[in-house]
Amino acid sequence: MAIYLTVAMRIMVTEITRVIGLVIELSTKLSIIKRTVYWSLFITALTGLSTLSSFSVLAAVTTPSYVASNSDSTQLTASSIQSSVSKTIVTTIQQTWQLNLLKEALRRSDSTYQVLQMSTQMNQKRKVEEALAGTVDVFWSMTSKELEQTVLPVRIPLFKGLLGNRLLIIRKSDEARFANVKTMADFKQLKAGQNRYWPDASILEANKIPLVTSYQYTNLYPMLEGGRFDYLALGAQEVGEELASHPDSALKIDSHILLQYRSPAYFFVSPKRPELAAAILAGLESMILDGSFDEMFNRELKIEQLYREAKFEQRVIIRLDTPDLSPLTPIERKELWLDLFSMQGTK
Repeated sequence: MAIYLTVAMRIMVTEITRVIGLVIELSTKLSIIKRTVYWSLFITALTGLSTLSSFSVLAAVTTPSYVASNSDSTQLTASSIQSSVSKTIVTTIQQTWQLNLLKEALRRSDSTYQVLQMSTQMNQKRKVEEALAGTVDVFWSMTSKELEQTVLPVRIPLFKGLLGNRLLIIRKSDEARFANVKTMADFKQLKAGQNRYWPDASILEANKIPLVTSYQYTNLYPMLEGGRFDYLALGAQEVGEELASHPDSALKIDSHILLQYRSPAYFFVSPKRPELAAAILAGLESMILDGSFDEMFNRELKIEQLYREAKFEQRVIIRLDTPDLSPLTPIERKELWLDLFSMQGTK
């Protein structure tokens, strides 16, 4: 018995050593994103499974020509290995709501999908580049016509239009100045700050709103405090958390103005993964049909509390056009949107 155990241990050590070598060799040829995927598979095999077959699977994934030679181990076909790999989804999404929604949509369409989050911080330009290269499978973003023509949009607005209802972060010393805004002409006397990579910048420019941009989002807060511009407009669902994460005693959330424009946010999928886009869409449509999308949305984003605190109807509404909005935007599907776009606001 001891001899058999010794032989088995030698075989396992040999198998593990060989696979480590394969992973190291292959990972040096991969981008940082795909490298993480393969090391994640290896660690799973090492810590979560104890059979030789688990390492044979990993070897087959890293070297497609590999065929397990041990007759006692599980034999996998090339198609099953490819299917296993394709079920791994690399995403840049970190936010709780968007990530939970993605996972639930995938669970409904195919529960075998495994989502791998990347911690690497990327601006939108980089996300698109990685999606085109196939190293990022899915990310989320506010849409634009150019973005929809470059990667695959899943045209279900993740925030039901809430992202296009913007509250303003302003200097406390300017509170009275903002309270005097009554018309678009009044509003255009104020200067906006915005991330250059965000589609919002193009919307503001198209509407002739005075604008200062930065390629680094975090730079906008000290720029606002320093007087480079007058306000930073963020989605109503995110403005409180964003200000809390960039605390500045000189800044506050304006209580007077609602800046509004159609700017749905979608999941965007790599053109190399059309089957993934179809799966996400199927899952989301299933959630919309049975009401679970709204239930999850209201719960996770605390919509009742947001309406109560934001007091949307008591604000002066400044509405902007979105000239770059795709004609395929599902505006006619009322179940996909909140009722904010029909509000009159205060006069």
